[in-house]
Amino acid sequence: MEENLLCQWGVFRSLLAIVQWWAFNVTVIIMNKWIFQKLDFKFPLTVSCVHFICSAVGAYLVIKVLKLKPLILVDPEDRWRRIFPMSFVFCINIVLGNVSLRYIPVSFMQTIKSFTPATTVVLQWLIWRKYFDWRIWTSLIPIVGGILLTSITELSFNMFGFCAALFGCLATSTKTILAESLLHGYKFDSINTVYYMAPFATMILAVPALVLEGSGVILWFQTHTSIISPLIIIFSSGVLAFCLNFSIFYVIHSTTAVTFNVAGNLKVAVAVLVSWLIFRNPISRLNAVGCAITLMGCTFYGYVRHMLSQNRLQPPPGTPRTPRSLVELLPLVNNDKLDDKI
Repeated sequence: MEENLLCQWGVFRSLLAIVQWWAFNVTVIIMNKWIFQKLDFKFPLTVSCVHFICSAVGAYLVIKVLKLKPLILVDPEDRWRRIFPMSFVFCINIVLGNVSLRYIPVSFMQTIKSFTPATTVVLQWLIWRKYFDWRIWTSLIPIVGGILLTSITELSFNMFGFCAALFGCLATSTKTILAESLLHGYKFDSINTVYYMAPFATMILAVPALVLEGSGVILWFQTHTSIISPLIIIFSSGVLAFCLNFSIFYVIHSTTAVTFNVAGNLKVAVAVLVSWLIFRNPISRLNAVGCAITLMGCTFYGYVRHMLSQNRLQPPPGTPRTPRSLVELLPLVNNDKLDDKI
């Protein structure tokens, strides 16, 4: 009886963690799109800077004031030698995501973002000469095919937004790969990651945002008589962006890797559906099919990756099992759980 209650509580906790993660993630995406499209605040660098500021303040309050998470100490030299380069890529990743939202629908952006597993594998293979089992490469075929079908049939296609989303995938993959080497030896959770990276990201982005968008932001303030409500929405999106990081920490510790992978792909489907209900962007049947193929491919990729990591899919005889370089002595990239950090 007691074991059944514990099991039921575990299932309920996992479902609660997934639902609140979905809620924060989808809300942040929809709010950002609302800011760009409905509020006519077309300044993705400024919005990203607001998010970084809110995240830096939120992480400080959680760790230093409320003490909900212990601070992971980092050597001062490592902050510049390791954390700063990661923060730079982290900044580019978030900015490109918001830039793509500025120009293309949420559904298209989220589908392209699902291309990240493919770019991660290709980058590791090309630059780090990392060996991957043939089943990993095979599992990428439906992801690539789905992305191509979605891109060809997208009715609201914008080349600049498409390129921003695609380079955002490359930035996400680069961040994930660099985390293996630059953060080696530090066991960061999502809150400590934001605590160290958000201030650096704010410092990196503040000047470009001021130079490129400063005059436009001033003009926006001058042409809008009522700015209280828009400002509340903009800063609320920043607060929710930090809450998203906290929700990621909760869901990682409440679910298994397989559950997280499936929930992550279902989250994309939820975001696509909710965005369509709100913004009513046109979606063709073939476009929807391409999105579905991509999500199923991502789920299959996660399944294959998990089974290989558990040694349940044994490689055929003669397959090299030893690392080809020192880099391969590091564990396989397993930071996909943190890709939603804002």
